[in-house]
Amino acid sequence: MKTVLITGGAGFIGSHLCDLFLSKNYKVICLDNLITGRLENIRHLKSNKCFKFIKYDISRPIHFDGKIDMILDFASPASPVDYLKYPIQTLKVGSLGTHNCLGLAKVKKARFLLASTSEIYGDPLIHPQEEGYWGNVNPIGIRSVYDEAKRFSEAITMAYHRVHGVNTKIVRIFNTYGPRMKLNDGRVVPNFIAQALKNKPLTIYGDGSQTRSFCFVTDLIDGIYRCAHSGLNDPVNLGNPEEFTILEFAELIIQLTHSKSRLEFKALPKDDPKKRKPNIARAKKELKWLPEISVREGLKATIDYFKKISSE
Repeated sequence: MKTVLITGGAGFIGSHLCDLFLSKNYKVICLDNLITGRLENIRHLKSNKCFKFIKYDISRPIHFDGKIDMILDFASPASPVDYLKYPIQTLKVGSLGTHNCLGLAKVKKARFLLASTSEIYGDPLIHPQEEGYWGNVNPIGIRSVYDEAKRFSEAITMAYHRVHGVNTKIVRIFNTYGPRMKLNDGRVVPNFIAQALKNKPLTIYGDGSQTRSFCFVTDLIDGIYRCAHSGLNDPVNLGNPEEFTILEFAELIIQLTHSKSRLEFKALPKDDPKKRKPNIARAKKELKWLPEISVREGLKATIDYFKKISSE
């Protein structure tokens, strides 16, 4: 039985990865300092003998006895609300944390997969975004604590691959949504659903013409699993290329929730990307991966989840 170490494993995406790897007969070690992760995301795994949770900050050195076959580095605040609240921790986990994980991967001769982000493209000047694009990022803006942390993470990951021969993978994750997101996450899906369920105004930043592409979490973790077991070392985009304006998306949420909400417009935050859509040609070719869950289908499942946790 192989062992996978998942940092940030009590988070939204990390906890789904814990479930998936357990279903694939892996032993799972979950590390999380619980700054943004939540124990309720992994509570159902507590009695599983193949699962172990350790509360730990990977910005500190990591030591483990025994074998580790794979490391998935998902430890970072990911929403603007969280990384603006914890800017120093975000920078540290993207630098010191990733460095520590790579050092462990080198010692254990383990595969290493980095959770990167579409945010490394910044406010893109090409559309859709493909992996060869270098990005358009403000290195000292308020969002830079996340953008630059991930760009450094990618750089050190490739350095460990080139210098030390570590078998590394990088996934650039585009907007992902689904059960286990926090209602106060601050990103567009939970924001809109939470507001719509209470018949409150849906907050539109700017004029709503900016676009996003939304991938359901089960599709994403399938792509991550495929990438982790692939021979691919270059970065790969994972996301759903179906593109919505924020206005279109708000109207869809109102329709699916049968809400009486209206729209409320506010100023666009500084450095907020105007366009976001992945070019997934590399994932199609190298991983034989395509998202299967339609946005309408995924939103229904997510709305049901938020209804459930709101009533508890």
